[in-house]
Amino acid sequence: MVIIGGGISGLSTAFALLEQAASAEVPIACTILDAAPVWGGKILTHRVGRLVMEAGPDSFLSQKPWAMELCRRLGLADQLIDTNPVEKKASVLRGGQLHELPEGLVTFTPTQLGPFLRSGLLSWMDLARMGCDVLLPRRRSTEDESLAAFFRRRFGRHACERVIEPLMAGIYAGDAEQMSLRATFPRFYELEQAHGSVIRGMMAARRARAQHSSGGGPRHTMFVTLKNGLADLVAGLTAHIGQAGGVLKAGVQVEALRVRSHQAGRWMYDVIGTDGTALSAEALVLATPAYVSADLVRPLTPLAAGLMEMIPYASTATISLVYPAEAVGTRLQGFGFVVPRVEKRDLIAATWTSLKWPHRAPPQEVSVRCYLGGVGREAILQRDDEALVRCVREELASIVGLQAAPHYVEVNRWRRAMPQYTIGHLDRLAQLDAALSRFGGLVVTGAGYRGVGLPDCIRDGAETAAQTLRYLQSTAA
Repeated sequence: MVIIGGGISGLSTAFALLEQAASAEVPIACTILDAAPVWGGKILTHRVGRLVMEAGPDSFLSQKPWAMELCRRLGLADQLIDTNPVEKKASVLRGGQLHELPEGLVTFTPTQLGPFLRSGLLSWMDLARMGCDVLLPRRRSTEDESLAAFFRRRFGRHACERVIEPLMAGIYAGDAEQMSLRATFPRFYELEQAHGSVIRGMMAARRARAQHSSGGGPRHTMFVTLKNGLADLVAGLTAHIGQAGGVLKAGVQVEALRVRSHQAGRWMYDVIGTDGTALSAEALVLATPAYVSADLVRPLTPLAAGLMEMIPYASTATISLVYPAEAVGTRLQGFGFVVPRVEKRDLIAATWTSLKWPHRAPPQEVSVRCYLGGVGREAILQRDDEALVRCVREELASIVGLQAAPHYVEVNRWRRAMPQYTIGHLDRLAQLDAALSRFGGLVVTGAGYRGVGLPDCIRDGAETAAQTLRYLQSTAA
């Protein structure tokens, strides 16, 4: 079989497929192709001296177990590190001032009202409106709903604009007015339907976790990463794939895909690369961005290609800056901050990287990462690198008073890198699955479909592998 795409989704699919095939004692030949010269897709770690700089994602959720489990299976468990237990607060910008997010707010289970009031983020009226969630009836309509509409309905306009939107939409670099609730945060929909209230549902879930907690294993913070960068996850995957007999071919651009039936109900997929590579396989996994996969499948099924093209992608940039610690002083507190859209700033968010994570910079240096772009904010990305650095430096000076000049700067642009799960996304996925169903052994996976985070991509890769193996076993029977 062939997997096109060597990001975390393609590599996770290959790893799981080879592992599952070995367990089932099914001989399988697996080749992974990627147009880039290096593996990992958006996972890209730069090590500069003692600095560890992530150009793409810098961590993953520990509450979603698939990335944690993969690290353990790759022998990386001892490299997992938690966020700083001391500097663990985060802030939101409001009216040009940073306001600390009260503990528990992200999980919607705050235990005290005092921190809410002291934060200055929400007024008494706003808090009262937020608390009305426990009184409001559940929504009866089965139609999809935007994130913004859901949170306004449950918690009020100000809570949505000032707190929830920048936290939730920031994950996708998207616009909460366009994002599908069920495709992005289905848990909130499920809580409302099951408990009639998000707050009641979260409180019930917390009680259930407390009752069933075994306390037997190490507990991690919400976000975790690898000590020397996430590139170690990619290195572990490629090493294990190679040891299991997988063939990894980087720098191969696939220019055409053809399909032929060599037996009733069975297909053969011919993959042609620009370098002359020609492969034939009974099963094919497309782990490329949806718009790339659309071009490949268009000759096979224009309907599926059209559905893939309906998945929009946002462009972003990360700007990393390193300062002498003495020049920064105590200006930076906690992990960083997010910026609501209503503030009308170019900056989306900033992370105090070396305060959030151990081992990211030597003690005499402080590293900072800033985020630009996203839906409705992409115009700034037309500027050159120097202008982007100047922009974030001006923002940091305005917001936290950081006037010092960084002695190291790194700009990483991610064009059409962040898929947007807009309203109706799940319905379109169902139509896509139906359109592809006539081509046995052809599967799509990746961040464009069933989850953008590393754990979700890893989970979907494992499920894609299981589906592919079942198909190959059925055709061999």
